[in-house]
Amino acid sequence: MNLIVLLFLSGILLLAFEVFVPGAVLGILGALGMIGGCVLSFLQFGTAGGFTAVAIMTVSIVLMLWVELFVFPKTTAGRRFFLNAEIRGTSQAMPANAVQLIGKIAEAATPLVPTGYVQIEGRRYEAVSLDGMISKGTLLRVKASDNFTLRVNRLSQNP
Repeated sequence: MNLIVLLFLSGILLLAFEVFVPGAVLGILGALGMIGGCVLSFLQFGTAGGFTAVAIMTVSIVLMLWVELFVFPKTTAGRRFFLNAEIRGTSQAMPANAVQLIGKIAEAATPLVPTGYVQIEGRRYEAVSLDGMISKGTLLRVKASDNFTLRVNRLSQNP
């Protein structure tokens, strides 16, 4: 009886610590301890004792998961372990009129080394320089668009 209780308690503790320690080792050991306690209950106490152990195991796992997922995150210590912030930024998709931007004059809003941002008609776009490094403020011409970026050359090199 003592071994069964010890296996159950150690299994519950190992499963609970699985939240704090990365990897699945503690969870696997905890599950094996709980299963071992159930097997020993079947062997020592028969079917009624075994099913009672399985019921206790199920209730304790559900209770432990409820505490870990719903109660613990609201505590002071739990807020340090769980991520509550969300990132609301979006990536800039290529505009529907990207083909219309080809041939337009752009100004380098940042240095292009070889990627950066350009300004076209008051809007900012991600761009890749086909001429290598380009300084901020350089006038450019849009040559192509692909993969959410514009391909640009120095204006002086274009006819």
